[in-house]
Amino acid sequence: MPLRNLFIDFNSFFASCEQQQFPYLRGKPVAVVPVKADTTCCIAASYEAKKYGIKTGTLVAEAKKLCPELVIVQARHRVYIEYHHKLIQTIEKCIPIDSVFSIDEVSCTLMGSQQKKENAIALAKKIKETIYKEVGECLTCSIGIAPNQYLAKTATDMQKPDGLVVIEEKDLPQILYSLKLSDLVGIGKRMEPRLRKFGIDTVEKLCNASKWMLRKIWGGIEGERMYMQLRGEVVKRPPTHRTTVGHSHVMPPELRTKEGAYSVLHRLLQKAAMRLRFMGYVCGTMSIKVKFLSGKKWRNEISFNHTQNTVALIKAFDEMWKFYPNTKEKPLAVAVTLYNLMLEDYCTLSLFENDEKFKQLNNALDSLHKKFGYGAAYFAGSHYAINSAPMRIAFTQIPNLEIEDDNIEEIY
Repeated sequence: MPLRNLFIDFNSFFASCEQQQFPYLRGKPVAVVPVKADTTCCIAASYEAKKYGIKTGTLVAEAKKLCPELVIVQARHRVYIEYHHKLIQTIEKCIPIDSVFSIDEVSCTLMGSQQKKENAIALAKKIKETIYKEVGECLTCSIGIAPNQYLAKTATDMQKPDGLVVIEEKDLPQILYSLKLSDLVGIGKRMEPRLRKFGIDTVEKLCNASKWMLRKIWGGIEGERMYMQLRGEVVKRPPTHRTTVGHSHVMPPELRTKEGAYSVLHRLLQKAAMRLRFMGYVCGTMSIKVKFLSGKKWRNEISFNHTQNTVALIKAFDEMWKFYPNTKEKPLAVAVTLYNLMLEDYCTLSLFENDEKFKQLNNALDSLHKKFGYGAAYFAGSHYAINSAPMRIAFTQIPNLEIEDDNIEEIY
């Protein structure tokens, strides 16, 4: 079984970008946060910070207790995207990239003589050296090499930071036994209890389970795929269909009011609508969520005729907002999600909307947005959040700088 895949995972990516940009941060414990407030959480931590137990999701207040010397840095997502594209260009000087998994993960296919162990290792070292020289010393990566993509990705987590791990057929499955079930992709908070229910509480027991047993646990073909992946076989998956478009935001203290939450959600909705049009989709369902400082949550959802028209979506949003709870609690975070997506070419036009008029309006707004930034033209409901909710990066979704409205860099 040849070595078919080389997987690259950049270490503490957001924090490493900041340390590369600002030499005074190097060697220091750094936490990247969405907003500078003790009530928010860390979205990235440098390896110096991780030594204190700080990780993604750690509350800032708790992180400061764990490490009083911690340097808090407000996220600059545009910078991270620019580094991402520079890294992509640099890697492709060494080997073509097969697929981009996320802002900090890429996968490459090994061909011909590259599949020999010594050649694959030499290639991995070349990638590391080229990144060091052309992008910067702080942008280290862990590289996994294996017979399939799944095991190559798994290998990147076996040695961090700056690791290089090769998994060959002769190493399987024993090389995986030291891992925890939660270390494996495809085994999350819901799947792990199901595995334990069937007596599988270690990776060794998972590897020794039959294909029939894994199919039963997963409830279908995904169990068979896991069985094959753990043995180094190549698993082909059907093309995926986009299911949601959305944005979320932890609000700064000055916007933690009902009016502030409304304004931020309004802005997030306008951003989501623009992304929907850019990707060529329409949606038929929208949900909004508000999380309060107390930890309580409020959610509402509405369905409608499929559309990508911002005006129609705002009307649906306003209908849901009428049911906002009568409370004095302060809202902390908000989110808007567009569901029930369909390609716009498959959508029947509404009999009641003036589609051509709204299409012209949306096109004009999108053009202004792309050329001059979000502040050039926007619907009034988002006025008080004009400088809030900047561009964010979900690790599986890299924003397109052509359509994102975040032209303001935070200074810290």
